[in-house]
Amino acid sequence: MAGEAILGTVSQLWRYPASSLAGERLDTISVGTTTVDGDRLFGLVDASDGEIARPDREARWHKVPLIRARLTGAPPGKEWRLEVAVPGGGWLPAPGPESDRAISDFLGFATAIRPFGTEDAAPGYAGPRTQARYAKAPIHLLTTASLARLKALHPEGVPDPRRFRPNIVVDMEPVEGSFPETEWIGRKLAIGDLLLTVSEPCRRCGFTIIAQDGFDTDPGILRNLVRHNAHNLGVYCTIDRPARIAIGAPMRFL
Repeated sequence: MAGEAILGTVSQLWRYPASSLAGERLDTISVGTTTVDGDRLFGLVDASDGEIARPDREARWHKVPLIRARLTGAPPGKEWRLEVAVPGGGWLPAPGPESDRAISDFLGFATAIRPFGTEDAAPGYAGPRTQARYAKAPIHLLTTASLARLKALHPEGVPDPRRFRPNIVVDMEPVEGSFPETEWIGRKLAIGDLLLTVSEPCRRCGFTIIAQDGFDTDPGILRNLVRHNAHNLGVYCTIDRPARIAIGAPMRFL
């Protein structure tokens, strides 16, 4: 590994405590054997029927990514505790009646935060749980080179990483005419002490076009990915060796 050139360095790290809500940007993350610790422990559902939020498909959920989420506490010795905040509001513990009411008022219909049934989340919570609508990916990696390629194709757009919900953003030089990590399928990477295998491209959905804090709705984002990179941006990786990584960690091929 020592002889391999550095491809880039980690510039952003994210976890998403509640699916579809805004992510939590961190200086370090712990990656376990299956995914980032604390990632996607909770979901937001329609309180009337238990259906999970679908910002990618239903306009009534489009404001969900404006709701912030964060975790307090951490294993070992402590349990994760979720807090959420709607725009203009303070942090509220969730799940709970106050946070559910704040989110419902913000969205305009009755909703509830619920832990995923397969996770050991929400200590002391005795209410209903929900199931994720898809199996969460181990690690989602995105390079600034691919964001630069998208910007070149769509100069008026804002390819903010938050549109794509990566766990790891790696700062690397642009590659002319290329979304580089899409070409790394099957390759092995070292990011600091973390060892990964690039397993598949990340196929994008309608979530990428909706507005968030700081940028507007933009169908051109997805249109250009469909046209120029077979719907994809970034890659999913499986975990060969868990580790804790920090901003500035170097990335190399193994």
